[in-house]
Amino acid sequence: MPARRKARKRALDVLYEADLRDLPIPRVLSAYLERMEAPRPEHLPYAVSLVEGVDRNLDHIDETIATFAEGWTIDRMPVVDRNLARISVYELLYVEEIDDPVAITEAVELAKELSTDDSPRFLNGLLGRIADYAPRRH
Repeated sequence: MPARRKARKRALDVLYEADLRDLPIPRVLSAYLERMEAPRPEHLPYAVSLVEGVDRNLDHIDETIATFAEGWTIDRMPVVDRNLARISVYELLYVEEIDDPVAITEAVELAKELSTDDSPRFLNGLLGRIADYAPRRH
């Protein structure tokens, strides 16, 4: 698994736990990092930057997802899909060095591995619309 995909998977672990347990993201991230044994993986800083970026911009990210998720509310989405979308939307809107197709493909690949049979197609469509129509932020 490529390093950035591993980072996205770790970010998903933290966001999933925070979402499922209704806990503050920074608290879950802190506990996650405390549990991690040395040596820490090289991709960890990117994972942390994803979690912190999603947390910092969560309202705008969720508003963007809600705007483009045709027929779906954020609350109705499976927890894995909702948090994969959050990571990818953060990359699409805020991370200049990640190309849009890469951010979308990574979310779709993780969805194939971790979510429902319908999730990859759903995320591909949702994230494609966001990439095409939502303005980048910096």
